[in-house]
Amino acid sequence: MSDVAVLKVLVEKHGLLKKEIGKVIIGQDEAIDHILLSILSGGHSLLIGVPGLAKTLIVQTISKTLGLDFKRIQFTPDLMPSDILGSEILDETNHFKFIKGPIFSNIILADEINRTPPKTQAALLEAMQERTVTVAGHHHKLAKPFFVLATQNPIEQEGTYPLPEAQLDRFMFSIQLDYPSFDEEVAVVKSTTNDENPVLKPIVSADEINAFQHLIRRIPVADNVIEYAVKLVSKTRPKSQYSTNIVNNYIDWGAGPRASQNLILGAKANAAVKGKYSPDIEDVQAVAYSILKHRIVRNYKAEAEGISEKEIIESLF
Repeated sequence: MSDVAVLKVLVEKHGLLKKEIGKVIIGQDEAIDHILLSILSGGHSLLIGVPGLAKTLIVQTISKTLGLDFKRIQFTPDLMPSDILGSEILDETNHFKFIKGPIFSNIILADEINRTPPKTQAALLEAMQERTVTVAGHHHKLAKPFFVLATQNPIEQEGTYPLPEAQLDRFMFSIQLDYPSFDEEVAVVKSTTNDENPVLKPIVSADEINAFQHLIRRIPVADNVIEYAVKLVSKTRPKSQYSTNIVNNYIDWGAGPRASQNLILGAKANAAVKGKYSPDIEDVQAVAYSILKHRIVRNYKAEAEGISEKEIIESLF
C-alpha cells in the first residue's frame, strides 16, 4: 500500500476514533487530540488535572478503541520498581524464572505518578526511552506499540514527589485538563446518571498503529518548518541567540533538543490526521504549548508576578 493510501486510511480511522471516544468522553477535545497525536508519534503523555475530570476514564476509553493490551498501575508511596518491571523468582526446579510486571503491555496508565518515590519513578525511564527493561542484568524488550499515559493531580502536594526534569522530558506532551463548560457538564451528568453503558469497539489494530507511526516518520518536512521549530525551542533558553526579554526575565532553564524533535514529530502527526502531505508552521504552533510547557522552568520572579508558562510560550510565536 502506498504512503498516500495509508494516509487516507489514517485520516478515516482518526475520525472514527474521535467518534467512538465521544460515546463516553464529553468535551476535552484538545486533550484527546494530543493523546492521539502522541500515540501516532510514538510518544508518551502526562495528563494534569484536578480530581473528577475523567483523566483515568479518557485513557481507559482510548485503550479500548485502539484494541491494545492495557494495564493500570496505581502509584503509591510503597510501590517498588519490581512491582512495575517484574522480578525473578526461584521455581520448583531451582532455576530463576522472570515474572513480567505490568509494564509489559501496550498502554500503561501510570495513575498519580507523583505519589511514588523517585526510585520507583525512575523505573519507568528506561522503559519510556529505550522500550526495554533491565532486571537482574537481563534486558527484556517491550511490546510494540508501547505508550505511557501518566496522570497527575496538581493541587494535592502533601505526600507527593514531583517528577524530576529528566523524567518530565521523556513525556512528549504535558496535557492540561480543564473544567468542562456548563453545557458539557450538563451532558456529562445526563450521560453518567442513567443505566446506559456504551459499548466501545476497537477501531485500529496494533499493526495499523505501527504502520501509522512509520508513515509519520516518513512524512517530509520543509527546511523552513524545521528551522522554525528549532528557533522556537532556542527562544526558550535564557541568554541564547534568539531569546526574548520575557524569557530572559522569567525563565531559569529552557527546553532541550528533544523538544525540537518532538515539535517536528507532533507537527507531522497533526498534519497527517488532517490529510496533509507535509506539516507547516501552523502545525508546529498547534502542538507547541503541550510540548514546551513542562520543559521550561520559571524563576521566582515569574511566580511572584503570576506569569504563566502559557503566556511565555505564546509570546514566542
